[in-house]
Amino acid sequence: MTLRIRFGLRSEKNGKVSMGLVELTRREVFSASHRLQNASLSDIENEQLYGKCNNLNGHGHNYTWEVTLRGPINPKSGMVYNLANLKNEMKSVLDEVDHKNLDKDVVYFKNNVSTTENLIVYLWDELKSRIRNPELLYKMILHETEKNSVTYHG
Repeated sequence: MTLRIRFGLRSEKNGKVSMGLVELTRREVFSASHRLQNASLSDIENEQLYGKCNNLNGHGHNYTWEVTLRGPINPKSGMVYNLANLKNEMKSVLDEVDHKNLDKDVVYFKNNVSTTENLIVYLWDELKSRIRNPELLYKMILHETEKNSVTYHG
């Protein structure tokens, strides 16, 4: 688990310190397989468009998923959001994709090509429907490889 928290303190004229917005990030890792294939294209068009990612047998990735929440610190709890809740909510989403064939096991990908871009939109929508304070959902980053990632702000 990696946790990154960013915050800023601002001094007010009366000498008190006020909190700005805080970004809280949790990272999880999961594995999934898929094949980039658009049913509306011919086999040749799919091969030209997706290259080796169109392999008939598919391929897999070890994805790293980062979720960033952004908001004020709750004066009662001292937190932007309870990390135990975020962990459980992210896990409930990951149960749908971890060690799955995205194209065969996830209904969303019956009608959407299983690109990393579409996967992050799916993850956003699923988490947003499960999280206790969806208005805090600020940003997601999905790393497909060490060199390739997508960022989504919903």
